[in-house]
Order: sequence, then C-alpha cells, then structure tokens
Amino acid sequence: MCCICGTFNFMADKTALRYALAHARFIDGGWGYVSGARPHPEPSSFALMALHGSSEGAAACTAAWSYLDNIEGADGLYRETRPEATWPTAIVLFARSACGQTVFPASVERLIAARGRRLPNRVGSDRVDIDTQLTGWPWAIGNFSWVEPTAWACLVLRRTGNGSHAAVAEGLRLLLDRALEAGGANYGNRRVLEQLTEPIPTPTALMLLALQGVEDQPRVNLAAEYLNRVALTGDEIEHLAWAAIAANARNDPTFEALLDRLRKSMPSNVTTMSPMAMSLAILALDEDRREVFRLRDAVRLSSSDSSSAASEPPKPSWFHRATSAARAAYVWGLGMARGLPDSPGVHIADAPDYDADLVGILRRQFESFRRFVPLSDRRVVLKPNLVEHRLDKVINTDWRLIAAVVEMCRLEGAAEVIVAEGPGHWRNVGYLLEQSQLGAALRRLDVSFVDLNHDEATPLLNLGRCTGLDHLYVAETILSADVVISLPKLKTHHWTGVTLSLKNMFGILPGICYGWPKNELHWRGIHESIVDITASCMPQIAIVDAIVGMEGDGPLNGTARTVGAVVMGVDLPAVDATCCRLMGIDPYRIPYLALAERKRLGRISEAMIAQLGVPIAAKSRTFALPLSMEQVRASVGFG
Repeated sequence: MCCICGTFNFMADKTALRYALAHARFIDGGWGYVSGARPHPEPSSFALMALHGSSEGAAACTAAWSYLDNIEGADGLYRETRPEATWPTAIVLFARSACGQTVFPASVERLIAARGRRLPNRVGSDRVDIDTQLTGWPWAIGNFSWVEPTAWACLVLRRTGNGSHAAVAEGLRLLLDRALEAGGANYGNRRVLEQLTEPIPTPTALMLLALQGVEDQPRVNLAAEYLNRVALTGDEIEHLAWAAIAANARNDPTFEALLDRLRKSMPSNVTTMSPMAMSLAILALDEDRREVFRLRDAVRLSSSDSSSAASEPPKPSWFHRATSAARAAYVWGLGMARGLPDSPGVHIADAPDYDADLVGILRRQFESFRRFVPLSDRRVVLKPNLVEHRLDKVINTDWRLIAAVVEMCRLEGAAEVIVAEGPGHWRNVGYLLEQSQLGAALRRLDVSFVDLNHDEATPLLNLGRCTGLDHLYVAETILSADVVISLPKLKTHHWTGVTLSLKNMFGILPGICYGWPKNELHWRGIHESIVDITASCMPQIAIVDAIVGMEGDGPLNGTARTVGAVVMGVDLPAVDATCCRLMGIDPYRIPYLALAERKRLGRISEAMIAQLGVPIAAKSRTFALPLSMEQVRASVGFG
C-alpha cells in the first residue's frame, strides 16, 4: 500500500504481489485454489499468465508448465480430478497462447471435438427460454453446454486464429442467447419455470470477452452495464479485476474508474489473497498482461456451415460394462442388507427468533442424540445451505444458527469445527460469505471455512445407483470428517418440491468435477442424484433452520414464512419428512423422499417416527408451493 494515500500502487508494489503469487504455489509445481495447496489447472493457468515474463516468477512458472505437461491426457485434454471434467482444456490452451507458446492444430481439433451435446427436444419453452439446439462447450465431456466453458473455448479459438470455425460462430450465438434481457449472464438459463434468473459477474465478464467485436447487440451493452455497476458498488477483488479486464478489451470508458476502485480495494497484506485473486489483480493492473484478453479478429455470428454437435461419449468397453454390472450387483446386495438407521425420533424445538438462546436450545435438543452422534474429540464439519445472497430473501441458513451450532459443538468437546459449502450458483464463495454475514461470524468464532466446490475430491462407489453413475466425486473435507452435520434452511423448491437436509448434500460434490450449477446431476435426475449422494455419503445428523423458512418459488424467489422451530435428528429422511409435515406437505409426494424410503435410507412414515419436543401440530403451517406437485413430478421426469 502507498503510505501517503493508502491506495495500492501497482508500479510500486507489483514486485511484492508477484513475489507473493510465486510463493503461493504448491511446492512441487503449479498453483491450487488455496495458497500452497495441491495444484489445479485453472489457478495454475491464471498464475502463469500473470507471472509471464517476470523475474519474480521464473522458477515457479517453469515448475508449473511441467505440472501442466504432466496432466495432459493422451487425448490432448486437461481434466479436473474427474476424468469427464475436461473444462480446463480451453483455459490451459489460452494460457499457452497468452504466454507465447504454440497451440497446435491437433489441440484445436480436440477442443472442438469436446463440444457439448444438444439438449433433448423434450426440454420445452414452458420450462426454459433458451434455444436448446445451440451447441457450445460443457463442463464435463458428453454433457450440455454452459456459458463459462463456452466463453473460454471461443476466446482461445479466436485468439489462435480459429475464430472463423463454424463451432465458434455457434458458440457465440449460444452466449448471446443465454445473455439476460435485463443485463448480465449466469451459468445457464435466463428463465426457469417462469422465474427470471439472476446474473453473476464472472460468467458475465467471460461472455463479454468472448463477444468482443459484436456490435449493436442490446444484451451485450446491458451486460457491460450490469458488470460495471456491480463492480463499482463493491470492493470484491475478483469482480473488479474481471470488470476491468473486460472494460479494457471493449474500450469501455469506465475502465479507469474500475482500475482505481481495484487499487483502493487491494488489501494491505496481499498474501491473504487466494492465488486466483492475486493472478486476476495482476492481469487487470498490469498494462501488458491485461492485453492478452484483447481479441483483434473479425467476429462472425452467422454461418452457412452445418455445425454439428459433438459426438456422444465413447461407448464403454465390454470390460467396463462387466465391471459396472458387477458393481451394480454388489450395491444391490448392500441395499437389500441395509437396515434402517438407529434413531430415537425427530426433535422439534421451539425457537421463536434468531435472538433466542439458540445455543441452549440446541444443547437441550442434542441430549436426545448424544449417544448416537458423540462429538467429543471429533472433527466436525457443518454443511449449511449457502446459495445466493439477496437482501430481501431468506435463502441461506441463517448465520446466527450456524454460529450457535459451532458453539454447541465446542461445548460438547469437539476437537475441531469447520464450516464447508459448495454453492451451486456462485463460484466466488468469498463474496457470498461476506454478503451473508457468515464470513464475519466465522472470523469472530475463529472457525475455518472450506469452499467445497474447489476442494480436493475422491471417488466413492455410488451406493444409490439411481443416476447410472458408477462413482461420485466427493469433497475430501467431508470424507475426512468424523461427523458431518447437514444444516439446511426449511424451503420449498421449484424442482424438488422441498429442499431440506438431503437436498442440502448436493454441495458436497465439487463444482470443479460437475460444473455449475452441478448441471450434470440435475440432468441425470435431481431426485435420483439426491438419493445417490446420500446413500453414498449420509451425514450423521441434521439440524434444520425452520425459524424462518421460505415458501413458494424456492430456493431463491419465495417469500419468508416464520415457523419458529429448529428440527434435529439422526435419521435424515425422517427429519425431512417431519419438516414436510410442518409445511403441510405429504412427504410421500416428494419423489426423492419416497425413493429414499424404498432404498431403506430412513423412515418417512409418520407412524414410524417418534416425535420428540414440540408436537408437529403446534408449529405446522400450510406452505404455498411454486407449482402443483404433479407439475413438480413431471418436470423432473420422475414416474
């Protein structure tokens, strides 16, 4: 920081920033999403672009290029932990081009061949309002196309002189089609079940960069206005950096204001920043490095060429099919032998508001479950529901309840308490933490937060087998815990009817493996995915924030509804069934709960669930649903 004006002076401090980034790498080469952590292709590519040509990062860059060379697959694609997750390929190729390396024609051909599938015709305009036949690039091979991977592919293809390819023209048309009419873009749809979706800064910036040279398109101009407005009214480093990079590429007059805001928002200690944030700051502030995102080729949106979608994923070999069948038989046998979880019942506690003695309420509740889930000397991970932040909505598990659960765990003698989440909508979890007030609360409590979307992942045998996937890639933070507590918000949901402790576990599957918003799992069947996840990795206990819930078009657009309760239990289907009854909803009409009971994951019959604490009738409300349960069932294809 400049000691006179208190503003970050890049010319004076760039050496320190680059030095900090160089030393944030993994000891054996490459950068992770957290300083010093195991490397991943995306943060490594960004750091290489930021440090290219600098003396401070020369040795680090040599090791990082070696890391990327080693992870290149035999097919020329780069993967993110899961074999199907080939989305980093375009980013690595862009970094190679930006750093003066040759991107060979064979690499271009492989990238183009990794395009997404077309959406099935059954996805109609009554559910989404996008052109389902446009093809771009997916997060995972053999899946559908989304904004961020499509933008990166178009960027590198245009930068390497391949912008005239029909696939690029179609990709750019897809980006325009996905742009929101009110400005900006998110990862997928403009509208879902008649509700407008919200824009997100990073995919908006990438869309604008990919669409450089596209003129007289109202959606492009509105996207730029949205991005600049969000960046200039906050101090989030990544948002400001992306907005400045996009503004520079477009010759946007707000560029200098964005750069000034970025300088003023830089922390005094840059080593507290993540490698991605440090890299983006350098790329935005360094006059030479930000130019790598400027495209100078002519843009083409229409094409007379027939741009076919990518081929289907290669068919598995006979050995793979036989192995998969054997696994299925093994899982079936486990399911037949599975017994229902031991449980004293489900406890409903009166909690009139968030200013009540929540720690005391939780401790009294936990007396019924201590012998089932002892916390003393255990490593405990709390998995709240953190999706988006909107000032007028009750979307997330309230930070005050999360803080109270942390205190309860400590009073029970837990050796360590961690809060962890992998939101489906936002990649920039740090922004959500601060906006939701959870970040400040965790700092006061001295509790670590882990972003599960960018966590290391380990494949687990899929013990549900409802989606057809042999394995699920689960965040290591969850797998290394002695106790996992699911901490959802009581809400209705436009796809699943309700979202409670089982649906909350979607966040334990990293986005780097499944994309945002975990789209592959949605398309394989959201109800089936919920059952697969919880059959394979069931939390030990659930605590539901039913103090203020959401009714109507959840999980984002519903309205607040006070229930004044906290619900706790170790049989998670029973907990969710009880919460359904609190909302006046028959749990047997929620497909994933009915399927969970058939899989013997827990109880949902009221006669089989002992009621502890306050009776259901004392707290029951009739919640409005976003649409009839018949429509919910039809919308997910669950018979």
